[in-house]
Parts: sequence; structure tokens; C-alpha cells
Amino acid sequence: MCERMKKNVFSFAFRSFIRNFADAMKKHGKDTLNVLASLVLGGAILFWMYRGFDFGRVREVLLHEMSWTWMLLSFPFGVLAQMFRGWRWRQTLEPLGEQSRTSVRVHSIFLSYATSLLIPRIGEFVRCGVLHQKDDVSFPKALGTVVTERAIDSLLVLLIAGLTFVTQFRVFMTFFKETGTSMDAILHRFTTAGWVVTIICLLAIGILGWFLITRYGKSSAVQDARGEAQDTTSDSKSHTSHIYNKVRESMTGIWQGVISLRNVKNIPLFIFYTLAIWSCYFLHYYLTFFCFDATAGLGLSCAMVTFIVGSIAVIVPTPNGAGPWHFAVKTMLILYGVQDTDALYFVLIVHSVQTLLVVALGVYAWIALYLQRKKERVVSKVRRYEGTEVRE
Repeated sequence: MCERMKKNVFSFAFRSFIRNFADAMKKHGKDTLNVLASLVLGGAILFWMYRGFDFGRVREVLLHEMSWTWMLLSFPFGVLAQMFRGWRWRQTLEPLGEQSRTSVRVHSIFLSYATSLLIPRIGEFVRCGVLHQKDDVSFPKALGTVVTERAIDSLLVLLIAGLTFVTQFRVFMTFFKETGTSMDAILHRFTTAGWVVTIICLLAIGILGWFLITRYGKSSAVQDARGEAQDTTSDSKSHTSHIYNKVRESMTGIWQGVISLRNVKNIPLFIFYTLAIWSCYFLHYYLTFFCFDATAGLGLSCAMVTFIVGSIAVIVPTPNGAGPWHFAVKTMLILYGVQDTDALYFVLIVHSVQTLLVVALGVYAWIALYLQRKKERVVSKVRRYEGTEVRE
């Protein structure tokens, strides 16, 4: 009798788990698949790159063969890059009549980068949500300003990439001539697996772009259809009208955020912040060259080329660009004469340490926001108590 009851309980629990899992997959199946796909893609590239790699030597390199002084000197620039982004955000929010505290904006940026390590691109929504929760900033408008900022950053990266290619073209030719290396030899060293990884990354970028375009198109079509239905059908249900109004309000807020750039009061300050952001990103990366003997003498030009290539590689939707960034930077370092093993150590250690910095900033931001909320609650209770005493 007891054995039968145990089997029935186990069977009921198992069926409940399967049912709940199926319901969760129906609600969040697409998001879950997107996250799993990004993890699989990044993991597959890293597995291919580091197959047969001697991870036992990483500890020796960390403790005895690299300069932590230069790594520590790079940290302030990694922090400043995110702080400048938080300070710049004010410039696009103010024309929309949205006010927010500097500390909240900066902490939201810290938190957004940390959460994007778990789910790629989710950080943009997280930082808008933090501002909405803490300072009552319109979420759609905040999201629109984020879209504008990303567009400006992308244009700047493309501009720098173009200038870098033009200015480094002769350097590439000189490198080929002095080393007796031809382009055919470079392409020959680029193995079949390397081409496969490159094609997969390009396909992932294309699929992401297609997904965003089709999703936006469907949203617009739904919005137009609901608008027409509301105008032509007088007996439409009230909840349908409410949904349409919410969608229209959100889309309007996003559009206002997108066009907020033309109303920025201090354009020179906005440009300064933008240049400061990317200068700090570059210095955060460039100073790590001096941590290793293999990269210390490569110079500014190599750092700029690998920085741009890495910045473009992180477009591939993986957590913090893991995989595509390693592959792109490692490939360019080899082009500049760095040995394959040394390039693998460089990308592994630099990316890991800088990712840990992002995690640390995210944890700090979460604690700071939590303590701030706790303090605000205490102040609110004190004010209510004082108000009660005055009335008495």
C-alpha cells in the first residue's frame, strides 16, 4: 500500500512538473530558446578555439608571467566608460521633460551591463526599468533615447573602423612585405573551421537583424490594424481600445526618445561624453597589451585594429561577446605576428578579468540601489510620523 502511494505521489509530481514546464515554455519559450541559442553559439566557438588547450598554464601566467599593475591601471577607464554613459543619458532625457538623479542613472548602467552577461541585450530594458521605478521616468521614452544612443555609438564605431582601415592599409602592406607574407598565405592559414565560425557569426547577425525588423514590422502592422478597427467599428470592446492606446502610447514614447537628439541643449557636451565613452573603452582595452610580453610591443595601431574588430564582433548576440570577441581579436593578433598560444592566453585572460569587473560593478549597483530604496522608505516613514505629530 505504501509503495503504491509513493508511486502515485511521484507520478503526480512528475506530471505536475511536466505540465508547469510546458506552460512556462508556452509563455517564455521564444525567449528561452534565444538565450540558449546565444549560449550554445558562444560556447561552441570557445570550445573550438580552446580544444586541446593547456588550461593548467593559465594559473602560472596569471601569477608569474603577466603584469597586474597594467591590468589594475586599466580598471578606472572601464568604470569611467560606464559612468560617462550615465552622465550622457541626461542629455537625451532632459529634452523630453524627464528628470532623473545622476546616481540612479549611473547605477542603472552598471546593472545593465551585468544583467546582459546573463541574457544578451536585456540590459537596455533593465536600465530603463530602473529609471522608471526609481525616478518615475517614462519607460518608452527612456528606451527611445537608448535606441538613439546606440545608433550614435554604432555610427562612431563605423567611422573609426573606416579611418583605421585607411590609415592601417599601408601598415598591412609593409607587414606583408617585411615578413614575406602574402594575402594568399594569410587566407591559407585561415582554416576551414575558421571560415565556418566566421560564416556562423555573420548568419547570427543577419538573423538578429531579421528578427528585429520583422518584430517591429509586426508591431507596426498590429498598431495600424487596431487603429483602423477603432475608427471604423463603433462597438469595439473597451479592453481592445485600451490595449491599442497602450501600444500607441508606448510607440509614441519610443519615437520621442529617438528624436530627442535634435533637442539636446548642449551638443558639445553630448559629443564630449560620446568621445569620452569610447576613449575610455579603448584605454581600458589598450592598457592590457602591456600586461603580456607578447603584446607589449605591438603599438597603438594594432590595439586600435583589434579594438575595432572586437567591438564589431560583439554584435553577435552572445553573453558579453564571449566567443566571437575571442575569435576576432585572436585572429587579428596572429595577423600582427603573435603566436597562436599567446593570443589565446591574451583573449582568455583579458576578457575574463574585464567580465569580472562588470560583474563587480553590477553587484555594487544592486547593493547601492537596494540601500537607497531602504533609506527612502525610512525617510518616508519619518516624514509621515512628523506629519502626524503636527496634526496632533
